[in-house]
Amino acid sequence: MNASELLTMLDYLEREKGISRDVLVDAISNALLTASKKSFATARELRIDINQKTGQIRAFAKPIVVEKVENQHDEISLAKARQIKPDAQVGEEIEMEVTPRDFGRIAAQTARQAIMQRIRQIEKDMIYEEFKDRAGEIVSGTVRRFERSDVIVDLGKFEAIMPSRERVPTEEYSSGDRIRAYVVAVENGSRGPEIILSRSHPNFVRRLFEVEVSEIGDRTVELKAIAREAGARTKVAVYSSDDKVDPVGACVGMRGARVKNIVRELNNEKVDIIRWYDDPSELVREALKPAKIHGIRLDEAEKKIYVSVGKEELSQAIGRKGQNARLTARLTGWDIDIREDKSAEEAFENQKAQAAHSLADQLGITQEEADRLTAGGMNAVDVIVMADADDISEMLGCDLATGERILAAAKSHTSETPTAVV
Repeated sequence: MNASELLTMLDYLEREKGISRDVLVDAISNALLTASKKSFATARELRIDINQKTGQIRAFAKPIVVEKVENQHDEISLAKARQIKPDAQVGEEIEMEVTPRDFGRIAAQTARQAIMQRIRQIEKDMIYEEFKDRAGEIVSGTVRRFERSDVIVDLGKFEAIMPSRERVPTEEYSSGDRIRAYVVAVENGSRGPEIILSRSHPNFVRRLFEVEVSEIGDRTVELKAIAREAGARTKVAVYSSDDKVDPVGACVGMRGARVKNIVRELNNEKVDIIRWYDDPSELVREALKPAKIHGIRLDEAEKKIYVSVGKEELSQAIGRKGQNARLTARLTGWDIDIREDKSAEEAFENQKAQAAHSLADQLGITQEEADRLTAGGMNAVDVIVMADADDISEMLGCDLATGERILAAAKSHTSETPTAVV
C-alpha cells in the first residue's frame, strides 16, 4: 500500500462507512507503534506521523543528548544531535526522524490490519449504540444461516442471533425466510455486541398486542398478565378502567380481525383472551372457562387455589398434559389444584348409609344385610313389603327362610306404623 492507496482507502471509508478520517489515522498510528517498535534503533517517546494530505508515513523519536552514548534506544551523541540542531546541548531532548529504510513495507501491512480491525470494532460499536435501547422491541429480518440449532438473522446493517432456547419448538426456518422477533437483550460481551432475538418469549405476544390493539397503545386497555407455552397456547388477561370499554372485545377486534393477525404471526398458536379480575378466585374462574367450576377454595398461606369441577369437565379444566392448569397458575401467580367434585356422590352415599342403618334397626337385621338390600334398591321398609321372599333371599345370598323372616318383619313394622287420619 503506497501513499496514494492509503489516501484512497481513507477517503472510501470516510465516505461509505461514515468513519472519521482522524479515527482511522489514529488507529493506524497506534498499530504501527505496537508493530514496529523493534524496528527502530532509537525509540524514546516514539510517535508515528501520517500526513493526511500526502499519505506519507514517518516515525519520530526524542532521544536525550549525551557526550557518550551508552543506551542507543534512549540517547544520541552530542555530535549527531548538532547535525540536526546546531545549538543542541547535553541533557536536552531533541526530536529526530527515525523512519527505517523498509518502513513502507511494514507500514503497508500494518495499516491494512489496523484499518480492518478498527472497522470491525467501529461496526460493533455502531451495533451496540443503535440497539442498546431497543431491547423489548419487535424487529424484522431475514434468516441468513444456522449455527448448530441457533438461527442467524440479517437485520440489514447488522446480524442478530436467535438461540435455540428462544425458538418456538413447532416452527421450522429456512434461509431467506422473513421473520419478526422480539429483541430480548443487547449484550456487549468479550466477542463484541450480540443482539439476542426470541419468538418464544411471552413478551413477543405482549408487543404484538400492543402493535395490533390501539386501545392498548393509548392505555385505554391494559394487558395485566400473560402466560405462554410457545407454539401451543397463550393466555392473556386484559382490563379497562373505562366501564364503556370491553377490553376482551377490543383485543379480539371486529369479526376477530385483530386476534387473527396475532394468531397468524404466531403460526396458529391458540390465544385465549380473558377479562382480568383482582380477585384471584374470579380470575381463575375466567381463566378455566368454558369448564364449569363447582367450587373454589383459597389457601392464602400457601398461595394455593383448590378448584372442584364435575367429572365430565375435569379433563377440560386440566387441559392436555395439564397445560390449561399450568397456564392458569402462571397467569394468576397461584398454585392451582383441580379435582373432581364428589360432593353429590358423597351425599348419595350418606343417604344410602342412613337408609341401611334405618333398615337394620327397623327389621332387626345385621348392618351387612341392610347394606346389601339398600345397594340392591330395597332401601326402605315400604319397598321390601312389595317384594317376594325369593327376591330378598336371592339378593342377600341366603336361604328362603331368612328371606321370609325379613319380609314378615317388614310387614309387621308396616302394620305397626300408625296410619294418619285425614
